[in-house]
Amino acid sequence: MIDIGKAITKTVKTGKVLFGTQSAINNARIGKAKLVIVAANCPQKTRENIHYYCRLSSIPMIIYKGPSIELGAVCGKPFTVSALTIKEQGNSDILKLAEATNV
Repeated sequence: MIDIGKAITKTVKTGKVLFGTQSAINNARIGKAKLVIVAANCPQKTRENIHYYCRLSSIPMIIYKGPSIELGAVCGKPFTVSALTIKEQGNSDILKLAEATNV
């Protein structure tokens, strides 16, 4: 089993990642993301919008088990991260995790 925290950290360091809910919505809407990760405490309406556009574009979405402050720490950022858009996975296996969860 792939550890999602380690996979996110490796992706942030070696891949192309965007932070923020608005970025996640925009990239999901135009189909330019490979995966979207949303924090557990992301506002419900925002999560529904991201999920809607991810489904339209066939982009997998994973709900991170921890709150946005924990997701920010995993990303190595000194701020909260409610949503994370992965454009390129880099050297990580995070897309295999998305396939395994089949969201």
